[in-house]
Amino acid sequence: MFGDFPEFTKKKLILPEKLASFSHEVRKANKTLATLNGSFDLLHAGHLHIIYEASKQADVLLVALNSDSSIKRYKGPKRPIIGLRDRLQMMSALSFVSNVSWFEEDDPRDLLEIVQPDVHVNGQDWGSDCIEAEVVKKYGGRLHIVSLVPGLSTSKVVERVRETYSEV
Repeated sequence: MFGDFPEFTKKKLILPEKLASFSHEVRKANKTLATLNGSFDLLHAGHLHIIYEASKQADVLLVALNSDSSIKRYKGPKRPIIGLRDRLQMMSALSFVSNVSWFEEDDPRDLLEIVQPDVHVNGQDWGSDCIEAEVVKKYGGRLHIVSLVPGLSTSKVVERVRETYSEV
C-alpha cells in the first residue's frame, strides 16, 4: 500500500506496529513528543492552524489519522472524502509535521497508551475534558487546547461546495 509513496512521505510515516519503538527513540534522544489526532478530511486552513500550534508544543509532532473505516463509523458512510493514503501523504508534506501514523479504532486512546506523549493537542471543540485526557495524564503528559478558527470546518467546506455546485 505504501511502497510507492514519495520519499518525503516514507521518511515521516510510522506504521502503527512501530509506534512503541518510535516513542522510545524520541525519548532516548531526549526530545519531547506531542500528538494530535483526527480525520483531517479535506485539509483546510483551520486544520493547518491546529497542526501548526501542535508543532510548537514539543520537539517532535506525531499526527495520527483516523483510518477510513474509523471515519465511516463515526461520520457516516459517505466519509471520508479523501482516503487515508492521500491524507497521510498530504499531512507528511507539511514541514511542521514530524511524523504521521494512523489508527483503526474509533478514538485514539489505545494509540496514546502506546506513545505516551508529553503533550496531546486538541481543538477547543473537544476541550480539556476530552476522552484522551485520562490516558495522557496517566503518563505525566498534559493537554494543550487550541482555539478554533471561526467558520473553518470540513462540514462547512462541504456545505459551501454543495451550495456552489447546486446552482450550476
